[in-house]
Amino acid sequence: MRILHTMLRVGELERSLDFYTNVLGMQLLRRKDYPAGRFTLAFVGYGDESSQAVIELTHNWDTDAYEIGTGYGHIALGMENIYAACDAIRAKGGKISREPGPMKHGTTEIAFVEDPDGYKIELIQLKNSEKI
Repeated sequence: MRILHTMLRVGELERSLDFYTNVLGMQLLRRKDYPAGRFTLAFVGYGDESSQAVIELTHNWDTDAYEIGTGYGHIALGMENIYAACDAIRAKGGKISREPGPMKHGTTEIAFVEDPDGYKIELIQLKNSEKI
């Protein structure tokens, strides 16, 4: 078994696709409209779904916004330089909700950004032995 995807409900699909592809650098892997159900599914990620977990963005055509709730935590992305990533995200209009630095009560370097719907995404500095 392996994780296939995580689904997020989004209020404006194009705005979310712009964030995940242009700000975070993911690829739009596939997209399909379901007119009878009045929704669209778009899958984004850093690699092919056959070998990597991806994010499913679900846009229900009649819903503009969602409450995230208290059970949701975040999506985590590992990268070689979270400081440069935050600079690039900020330059593209992305929201940095926690600047890069060591986590509280630990040494792992992290940062947090938010997507257009307010979902939190943790950026984790990978150590040299954890290269992508």
